[in-house]
Amino acid sequence: MFLLISGILILASVSTTISQEKFGHPFSFLYQQIVFRLLPGLFLAFLFFKIKLDLLRKSSPFLLLLNLLILVLVFIPGFGISSGGASRWVNLKFFSFQPAEFLKITFFLYLAAWLASKNRAKEGKNQVSVSFRRKKIKDSSGLEINLVELLAFFVLLGTIAFFLILQPNVSTLGVLLTIGIIMYFASGTPFWHIFLMGGIIGGGFILLIKSAAYRLSRLQVFLNPNLDPLGQGYQISQSLIAIGSGGLFGLGLGMSRQKFGFLPESTSDTIFAILTEEVGFAGGLLVIILFLIFLWRGIKIGREGSDLFSRLLALGLSSWICLQAFIHIGSVLSVLPLTGIPLPFISYGGSHLIAELVGVGILLNISKGK
Repeated sequence: MFLLISGILILASVSTTISQEKFGHPFSFLYQQIVFRLLPGLFLAFLFFKIKLDLLRKSSPFLLLLNLLILVLVFIPGFGISSGGASRWVNLKFFSFQPAEFLKITFFLYLAAWLASKNRAKEGKNQVSVSFRRKKIKDSSGLEINLVELLAFFVLLGTIAFFLILQPNVSTLGVLLTIGIIMYFASGTPFWHIFLMGGIIGGGFILLIKSAAYRLSRLQVFLNPNLDPLGQGYQISQSLIAIGSGGLFGLGLGMSRQKFGFLPESTSDTIFAILTEEVGFAGGLLVIILFLIFLWRGIKIGREGSDLFSRLLALGLSSWICLQAFIHIGSVLSVLPLTGIPLPFISYGGSHLIAELVGVGILLNISKGK
């Protein structure tokens, strides 16, 4: 709630000028965010809080498949919306949304259900082998089973990667892969898998960076911010100016200078820079602490979960939201390459906010069922 309130306050400040220019009213952006994004998100959060976790587990394959089918719509004329060279939105006449944001929820649900069922099957085999331990029977197919599981995991990741690379949406792909690997290893899979997966995925991202000039340019600007200060490096330069201008306690709410057309994407991709300009180092640090508390509570909910599905799902959801937060903060601080990842609960946008609130609803559901 503190993060949502922070988002409303900072959006009320940063969006007034843009909203006045675009809609002729200073609070149109804020109105849309509250009425068409926050309120539906809270309703869905309550709905997922009430749904039985077992029903979510059983329906997870259908939900993931449905989400993948909806992802296909972004490439179909009449349904897909392209902007800035990317096809990431689906237009359903009355509203538009970004299906990749909801893919995070359905992917974590399916992965947690699959890993939990895989472990139940293993436990069943182990119980059988224990009854014959006097004969010292050992499952000689253990390595083969591990390789099959790893291959199945790569097929799942590869399917998702295929759709996201076509959009292209590499930042979302990176988040999904990272959280997927965290959940995979938390389920008790062999440690040696991490080296194989790290090599393959790392090599894939190197190819993706080299295959697109804008990705390579972003990396070069990250390594040398002064390389193109009026071109590719402009956004990060203005972001750092905003953060530096805030000082210890900020210029005050509503007093940002960079929001007046100097900092691109100030309502979404770089909103943390405006936040720290207005509330300073102290306010920015408080937001970081709030996300760390969120992560701690999410992991605590997972540790106390009633079964492996709940534990893995809580770990995935809490890690996803906090990873996105720290990628956003790191990118505007030039600690990480600049990405288009929004700041959870705070950045302007409907799809990501609704998906995050659904994630919170599921976390509360897991906590309720401890």
